[in-house]
Amino acid sequence: MNEQELRKRLESLRSEHRDLDAAIAALTHAGDDGGFVDQLQIARLKKRKLQLKDRISAIEDNLIPDIIA
Repeated sequence: MNEQELRKRLESLRSEHRDLDAAIAALTHAGDDGGFVDQLQIARLKKRKLQLKDRISAIEDNLIPDIIA
């Protein structure tokens, strides 16, 4: 992948990460209102969010060169 493709992929992953964050917050908030909370679903979303964070970090590492001081 070239730099432009990596940046597009990075933005896509960040967007999905934000969407998952909102979904987790909504599910958690539903439980605060006395509604049913699917803990398994929340755990799956959190796991997916962590996977995305790892991918984001890997792409950022590729885009930002190491500077030796």
